[in-house]
Amino acid sequence: MQKICNLLAVSAFAMSGAMMVGGVLLYTRIPSLTKLYMSELKLELTQLVMEMVPAKIDDVMPKLPTSTGPAMPGGIKSPF
Repeated sequence: MQKICNLLAVSAFAMSGAMMVGGVLLYTRIPSLTKLYMSELKLELTQLVMEMVPAKIDDVMPKLPTSTGPAMPGGIKSPF
């Protein structure tokens, strides 16, 4: 009976130690895992958006003006 109790105690100690080591390893690697998944997600989203937006959108967009006029027509009049 004593041997069974000792075996259970050693196995419990080994399991708790393994859980602690696993938790520390996971905690230290979370930033790199997060960065990896975020970069993959950005790449997939970029490809998805590029497929959704048609290539002819540039033809539909109006041309931007090359010069501008005065800020206010007639100028600014003083209220005094």
